[in-house]
Amino acid sequence: MAFLQHQQQSDIVNQPISLAAPTPADLKSTAQLEHLLRDPGQYESSNELAAREDVVRELQGVLDRWVKRLTAQRGYPDGMVDQATALLLPFGSYRLGVHGRGSDIDALVVGPSYIDRDHDFFDVLGGVLAETEAVTELQAVPRAYVPVIKMKFRGVPVDLLYASVCLPVVPKDLDLRDRSVLRGMDLATVRSLNGVRVADEIMRLVPDAGAFRTTLRCVKHWAKARGVYSNVMGFVGGVGWAILVARVCQLYPNAAPSMLVPRFFKIFSQWKWPNPVLLGGIEHDDDGQLALRLPVWDPRRNPRDRTHLMPVITPAYPCMNSCYNVSHATLRIITEQLEIGRVISQEISESGSGGARGWEALFQPFHFFKAYKSYLQVDVKVAGGEADLREWKGWVESRLRQLVIRVEMATAGMLLCHPNPQAYATKPNDRDRHCTATFFVGLSKQQQKQAQVQFDLRATTEEFKQEVYMYEFWRPGMELEVKHARRKDLPSYVMDHILLPAAGQLKRKRVQDDHSPSSSSSASGHSESSSSSRDVKRAAAAADTTGSSSPESKSQSYPSNILPSAGIGRCRTTTDEHPK
Repeated sequence: MAFLQHQQQSDIVNQPISLAAPTPADLKSTAQLEHLLRDPGQYESSNELAAREDVVRELQGVLDRWVKRLTAQRGYPDGMVDQATALLLPFGSYRLGVHGRGSDIDALVVGPSYIDRDHDFFDVLGGVLAETEAVTELQAVPRAYVPVIKMKFRGVPVDLLYASVCLPVVPKDLDLRDRSVLRGMDLATVRSLNGVRVADEIMRLVPDAGAFRTTLRCVKHWAKARGVYSNVMGFVGGVGWAILVARVCQLYPNAAPSMLVPRFFKIFSQWKWPNPVLLGGIEHDDDGQLALRLPVWDPRRNPRDRTHLMPVITPAYPCMNSCYNVSHATLRIITEQLEIGRVISQEISESGSGGARGWEALFQPFHFFKAYKSYLQVDVKVAGGEADLREWKGWVESRLRQLVIRVEMATAGMLLCHPNPQAYATKPNDRDRHCTATFFVGLSKQQQKQAQVQFDLRATTEEFKQEVYMYEFWRPGMELEVKHARRKDLPSYVMDHILLPAAGQLKRKRVQDDHSPSSSSSASGHSESSSSSRDVKRAAAAADTTGSSSPESKSQSYPSNILPSAGIGRCRTTTDEHPK
C-alpha cells in the first residue's frame, strides 16, 4: 500500500534528479520573477523591516519584566531574579525569511520550568499585555491545538506560543535542536516548540537558501491567489508549502527559482497521494538515552496515520503531518489548481516568456464567485463587539471543514464542495445590530450522467450547527446561520467588494489572457480519469480572466435541484434554540 512505501522513499530522499545549473536565460527569468513578486508586497521595505524588528525588541522587554516579576514573587534569590529571562524566538515565514508586507509574526516564548502556560502565560502575561498601550485586538486561545495568544502590537499581527523547559534559568544560547529540551513536555508544548525546530531544520536541509526563499515566495503568492492557502480550512498552510518547496529544492539543488517553479507544479500535480513528502527519514526515540516516546507520524505503527490523505511530514522530531486537515474535497481542489499551475508554468518555460507579463499569468486570482452559481452561506453573528466576533468567527472557521465533509458524505459525493478560505464582514446597521462575518462554500454537481436528484441538507446543516454550538466558551449572542444562496442573491457587501472590482479587472485583462479553458483543457487529458479531467476544466474556467463568456463556463451543470433555502437551515439560529 502507498502509505507503507514511505521508508523506501526516505532512503532516496537525498538523491537529486538533476544537478543542472541555470543558464543565462534562467537567471534573467528569475530576476524578472523577483521583480514581479516585489509589486504585490511579497517583500518588505527597509523601514517596514526595521519596524518589525522594533516590535520584537519591545516584546522581548515585556517578557523579561514579566519573568523577573514572577521570579521575585515566588521567593527566588535576587541573583536568580537578575538572570531570569524568557526567549522570544520568531518562527514561520519570519524565521524562514519569506515574510512580506502585512505578514504576522509567529513567535515562541521559552520560559523556565517554574512558569506554566495555563496561569502564568495566559492569565498573568495576558493581563500584562491587556494593559500595554501598544497592544490591540488581544485574544487568548488556550484550548487550541497549539495554544496561542493573538494580538496586534503596534499594528503588527503577532501570535505568541509558550513552552516551558526543564531549566531554572533559560540560557540565551539555548539550542532547541537538542532533543533533551523536549524532556518532560506535554504534546501541546512539543507542538509549540516544533514551530522553531521545523523552520530551522528546513533551512538546514535546503541546498540553496536564496533559491528556496524566492521559490517559496512565488508558491505562497500563487496559493493565496488561487484560494488554496489555509491550514485551518483544510488546504495547505505555510509550513506545508515550505516543505513541498524544500523537497523540490532537494531534487534540483543547483536550479534557479525560474527552473524550480515549473518543476514544483509538475511534481506535485502528478504526485500519488497518500505517498508522503519527506525531507529526511522518519525517526523514533523509543529506546534511546532520552526515551522520549513521543508520538511520531508513522502509518506502520499508527493506524490513524493511514487515513491521512496528504501527508507532508515535518522534518524535526517528532515528525508530524503538517497537512492532516486536508479532506477529499480540499485535496481535489488543490490537485486541480496544481494542474492549472503546471500548464501555465510549462507554457511560460516553453515560450521563453519568463518576463513580468509571462509570470503574471501564474498569479491570476481564482474568481470564486464566478465559478459557481450555488453556495452554502455561513453567517457568523455576535451581539457584542469586534472582539467577540473574532473569537466566534475563529471557532466557526476551525469547524467549517467538517461541514464540507458532512455535505459530501450526505450526498454520496454527488454534490461537490469548495470552501472559500476568505471571510467577508459587514458592520451592523440600524436594522440589525449584530456584527457578522460570512463564509461561503461553492456547490457543484458531480459531472456524470444520472437521474435528477433532490439534495436535502437540513439534517446535515443542523448537525453541523449543533457541533459548533458545543463551543466551550459559547455565550448568549453568539449565533450561526447556514443557508443556501444563489449567485444572484449574494449579499450586497460581497457583490460590492468582489464581483464589481473583479469585473473591472476582467475587462482590462481580456486582451492579455492566453489561458482560456480551451487551452487549459488540453492539459486535463493527462488526468487519470474523465471525471478529474472535467474538474480541471471547471477550475480552469474559473481561472479564465474573460469571465463567464467561455463555452466551458456556460455549459457547466450547477445544482439547481437543492431544496429551497429554508430547507437547508435558513431559519435564524436564536439563543432560545441553543441546546444550552
